[in-house]
Amino acid sequence: MLTNLTCACGQCALTLTGAPFISTECHCNSCREAGGKLAALPLARPMLEPDGGTRFVLYRKDRVEIAKGHELLRGYRLSTTTPTRRVVATCCNSPVFLEFKGGHWLSLYSSLWPADTAPAPQIRTMVSDREAETQLEGAIPHGRMQTLGFYGKLLAAWIAMGFKVPTIKIGDEAVI
Repeated sequence: MLTNLTCACGQCALTLTGAPFISTECHCNSCREAGGKLAALPLARPMLEPDGGTRFVLYRKDRVEIAKGHELLRGYRLSTTTPTRRVVATCCNSPVFLEFKGGHWLSLYSSLWPADTAPAPQIRTMVSDREAETQLEGAIPHGRMQTLGFYGKLLAAWIAMGFKVPTIKIGDEAVI
C-alpha cells in the first residue's frame, strides 16, 4: 500500500509505504508552544486542533520517502537544545512532520491528508501538560504522559527496522 501526500501547493511530496503504526493527538507544552509560534507563518494547513492538540500519524522512517522538494523543507526548533524539530514546506508553509533527534519514526502532521481522510487519533498523549485548561472530550483515550502502549508501538516499529535510525535530510533549520 502506497500513500502519496503533498504540501498545499504540491511542490513537496511524500510517499508512504504501508500503514502507520499509530495515530495520536499530542497536548505537550512543546507542541502547543511551537504550534502557536509557527502560526505566525502564513500556514496553508493548521498545526493545532481547536482544543490545542496536535494530530500526528506516526510512520517508521524507512517507510517515508521525500519524493520531491526536500530542499524546500525547513526545520524549526524551540531552542538550540530542543530534541525535536518541526519541519515545514517553505513553499507554502505547510507543516509536514515532527522529528525527534535520534528517533526511528516521523510524526507526520495529519493535515497533510486530504480533508477527512487522515487516520483518526487512537490516543491522546501528554494531557498532564494542560490539566488546568479546557476539558477534553472523552471519545479518544488519553494518558497523562505517553502510555505503555504508545512506547510498545514505538519499540515494535524499531525492532521491525532492525534498530536502525535513518537520517532525514532537509533544506535548513532555524530556532523559532
